[in-house]
Amino acid sequence: MPETAAASVPADAPRSGLSRRGLLGLALGGGVASLAVGVGAGLAGGVALGRARAADEAEDAYAFFGPHQAGITTPVQEHLHFASFDMMPRTDRDDLVSLLQDWTYAASRMTQGLEVSATGAVGGDAEVPPDDTGEALGLPAAGLTITIGFGPSLFENEDGDRYGIAARRPAGLERLPAFLGDDLDPQTSHGDLCIQACADDPQVAVHAIRNLSRIAFGRAKLRWSQLGFGKTSRTTADQATPRNLFGFKDGTANILADDSEALAKDVWVAASDDPGWMAGGSYLVARKIAMLIETWDRVRLSEQNTIIGRDKGAGAPLSGGDEFTAPDLSSSKIDANSHVRLAHPEENGGVRILRRGFNYVDGNNDLGRLDAGLFFLSYQRDPAQFITLQRKLSTDRMNEYIRHVGSGIWAIPGGAEPGSYVGAGLFA
Repeated sequence: MPETAAASVPADAPRSGLSRRGLLGLALGGGVASLAVGVGAGLAGGVALGRARAADEAEDAYAFFGPHQAGITTPVQEHLHFASFDMMPRTDRDDLVSLLQDWTYAASRMTQGLEVSATGAVGGDAEVPPDDTGEALGLPAAGLTITIGFGPSLFENEDGDRYGIAARRPAGLERLPAFLGDDLDPQTSHGDLCIQACADDPQVAVHAIRNLSRIAFGRAKLRWSQLGFGKTSRTTADQATPRNLFGFKDGTANILADDSEALAKDVWVAASDDPGWMAGGSYLVARKIAMLIETWDRVRLSEQNTIIGRDKGAGAPLSGGDEFTAPDLSSSKIDANSHVRLAHPEENGGVRILRRGFNYVDGNNDLGRLDAGLFFLSYQRDPAQFITLQRKLSTDRMNEYIRHVGSGIWAIPGGAEPGSYVGAGLFA
């Protein structure tokens, strides 16, 4: 669970300030492909977690179109539904393009608090399945962001170059190498495409994935998904630093949305980078990190502080100061293999990443222990940034209490322009 370094106000998705009621006349154009019944992504326990934000905050809507996709520097919401998809066999380039067009159209509506199409859940022919599943009827946008990405296998897999895009695959977009301590489940790793849906209402986030899965029917199938709650990082200065399930403040030194210098250097792909179609985009790494909760809970407090390198209560580095004081890595009070030391940019050639992680609890395992942990999400300009950092963490004392059980990497193209679709530059 790397801790990253520095800075508010989202750079990629400005607030529209509009609610569902204020957007009923929004003219988005286009249409949704004929939808088939199926593929609902289960509501699971996360939906029951309640509405964490005040009603006026829940009215927030973020613009879908823009130079960057929303959901990266946007203020981290309270809930996540992440989904990975594989394209169906015998699909062609036209199927892929039409899917991205349909996803873009539906996402641009749902992020504004609208249904997936003009007829929606109840406005169409009563003798056919409705376009929208309806569980978000009457709910505001709740800060929903939808972020779409392309996995390495979309460009080429065991069937070859299915969509004529292998030559345009970014050089760094490869499955992550094996890291010490990995215990990955292939059934909850990787995927041709991914969608990250974040919102301040869990039902809004689940509705988004459920409906985008329906839209994909016949072209792509859900490979795996993950619900998350209780953000474990912040992306704006006015957000309090949240805590992970070990009880420690997490992401104190995260890159923030108003730190344009850090974003340009460490998060956004530049126009001068190769390939050009990724300009304005980023690379997303997802890691499902199981926490050995019961074992950790039996560790004395002083040892927990030493393992992390911070005070559990205040979040301050053990070298002194407050939460936002830079740790003094020359101090003997910070253990050589503490998480804070190993994750610090000074120990990694200046490497920094932007984090958007979430807690998860998936019930309990066969031993009656919590199946819980961190669903780690990070954005970086180059996948090598994450690889460098993760390799450095191989001696992290925290590794005794965590297991990496899921993994994936996706190229996140820049934002779409009105009238176009996410990833259009790849097919230009």
